[in-house]
Amino acid sequence: GQLPTWLQGILLRNGPGMHTIGDTKYNHWFDGLALLHSFTFKNGEVYYRSKYLRSDTYNCNVEANRIVVSEFGTMAYPDPCKNIFAKAFSYLSHAIPEFTDNCLINIMKTGDDFYATSETNFIRKINPQTLETLEKVDYSKYVAVNVTTSHPHYDSAGNILNMGTSIVDKGKTKYILFKIPPSVPGEIYFLSVFSLVCSIPSSSLLHPSYYHSFGITENYIVFIEQPFKLDIVKMATAYIRGVNWASCLAYHKEDKTWFHFVDKKTKKEVSTKFYTDAMVLFHHVNAYEEDGHIIFDIIAHTDNSLYEMFYLKNLSKDLEENNKLTSIPTCKRFVVPLQYDKDAEVGSNLVTLPSTATAVKEKDGSIYCQPEILCEGIELPRINYDYNGKKYKYVFATEVQWSPVPTKIVKFNVQTKEMLHWGEDHGWPSEPIFVPSPDAREEDDGIVLTCVVMSDPKAAPFLLVLDAKTFKELGRATVDVEMHLDLHGMFIPEKDLKTETE
Repeated sequence: GQLPTWLQGILLRNGPGMHTIGDTKYNHWFDGLALLHSFTFKNGEVYYRSKYLRSDTYNCNVEANRIVVSEFGTMAYPDPCKNIFAKAFSYLSHAIPEFTDNCLINIMKTGDDFYATSETNFIRKINPQTLETLEKVDYSKYVAVNVTTSHPHYDSAGNILNMGTSIVDKGKTKYILFKIPPSVPGEIYFLSVFSLVCSIPSSSLLHPSYYHSFGITENYIVFIEQPFKLDIVKMATAYIRGVNWASCLAYHKEDKTWFHFVDKKTKKEVSTKFYTDAMVLFHHVNAYEEDGHIIFDIIAHTDNSLYEMFYLKNLSKDLEENNKLTSIPTCKRFVVPLQYDKDAEVGSNLVTLPSTATAVKEKDGSIYCQPEILCEGIELPRINYDYNGKKYKYVFATEVQWSPVPTKIVKFNVQTKEMLHWGEDHGWPSEPIFVPSPDAREEDDGIVLTCVVMSDPKAAPFLLVLDAKTFKELGRATVDVEMHLDLHGMFIPEKDLKTETE
């Protein structure tokens, strides 16, 4: 096929790439050492390269020829890179282990620089053109967080907004929203500019909620405190007890899920208590405001089986047959009235927009929200980011039915509920990334990029380029390498790449 002439830049993606070191194996797919790979588009041609992230974790493991740094699903013994005993026996507030810098989940842009990220307090700067690993930045030096999300948001001024959890700091556990301005020329600058936007107290000191992303509208931050929680005491003693950190996460299906809305200007949380039933979510799709309501779309699961599925012992079984999710992910829309009649009767629905989503006033003044179901069976959602925080139409996502591995990608219209699919036998596509065309007038003017790994060993993997409007294939670039299944990434237009002096 043919690539659009305007497509110039780099698709940069990240994910776990090495699961065996010497005679040792990781337990969980999400533990593998980060492998970056990129597709560079230049004058109608595509160049591929991949390189392991040379993190301290990677270097320690490779040098020892075994796993010596613990990951979320794999505890390493003994862990010579860290003096864990000194930490675990000190006070609880210092008992959070030092985490890995194996940044394998996503790519983040700050100013002209790019970082590989995961959910720990470390990020690693990388060169997007050569995939070389550069310096390590520790968030916890600048803001009291122990874990962060790898799905930050970017505002129109180029600031990064991200959230992290501050565990038992000064006797409190809280969720912290922080901001990094766009121009970050290195470490010294970080210290002076990292700013704390606000904090939300955790409803439990020793059981903070796990979260993978958050939402943002023009005026508000949308944070969901779900009953999928981390047990801090278990985590602090995991090493001594000989268990992995993942075993310290538990889903409490009898608990509520709380919605928090923080006003970006006043930095204060909306005082009304909004909640819904127990659920597990990893990905927010988008959020926006309309007539005094906040509308937010998320991908929700009824339990945490998705994480369990990716233990390698489960993946090595015949995937299609044995590996069934116990819940299909569901795209849900919540409509939350921020402005409503305070004298409304108990039991009345406060949503005044046309939607099947409800928000019912309870006796104690809290508001119980029920969603509108938009569609089922999609994950790894992406949108045209120019519409982030605004009313929008389209979600690009992977289709997952009962198996954890996607077999198709879809374009879903949240307004009409229409869905377009692209799939190929034995093909496992990655998260689809939308790239707007330079003269875009409409939300879906542009292309969608995805890398497709083949489950048939004879078939080569390829990069796929679809017309975002019609979802028809424009072209593909086949790569004769063993490509890995990755997680997240971004497209970097040519204008955002620093011209190398070399």
